[in-house]
Amino acid sequence: MSPRSEGGGVRGDARGDANPRAGRRLEWIVRLHELPLLVGLVVLWMMLWQEISPMSLVSGIVVAIFVMRVFYLPPVELAGRFNPWYALRFLGYFLWNLSKASWEVAWLAVKPGPPPATSIIAVRLTTRSDFIITAVGLTISLIPGSLVAEVDRFASTLYLHVLGTPTQKEITAMRRDVRHLEYLLVHAVGSREEIRGLK
Repeated sequence: MSPRSEGGGVRGDARGDANPRAGRRLEWIVRLHELPLLVGLVVLWMMLWQEISPMSLVSGIVVAIFVMRVFYLPPVELAGRFNPWYALRFLGYFLWNLSKASWEVAWLAVKPGPPPATSIIAVRLTTRSDFIITAVGLTISLIPGSLVAEVDRFASTLYLHVLGTPTQKEITAMRRDVRHLEYLLVHAVGSREEIRGLK
């Protein structure tokens, strides 16, 4: 027979149910493997508000947890490797393009003449990783003068709206920049199979 307390309850069950319930409550809030997604959503939230403060951090955490629990997000598969050298090269390349594009867009805004030519450019990526496709798209969207209009996940293709593309030369240069970003990201965080599959 199971040991019972004087009130008729089972002691072992009463003690054993408390911790699993608390664990389930904590697991519902955030799971360990979801921490990178949580951090990424909070950073994105602060970038959208263009503010780093305790209020934006707390509100970003609340919004991130809400999004993670209410909206379906497919699991992001990571390669499990990180190359600091290529990560630094990616950061330097991004900052260089960010500063250069800022000056170019500022000049296009004030120079006399007709409005600058724009184009919708399709860029086919080599990788099949949702994480790297998303990272490339976010990086391109953060650079002034370019924006991701659509993503074809199954074909690994980004459709970009690009400012200042009057000739095929600028369009080719934009495709080359996007593929170079992919190259750096794959070498920084991609799998060895993806590195071997780069064109």
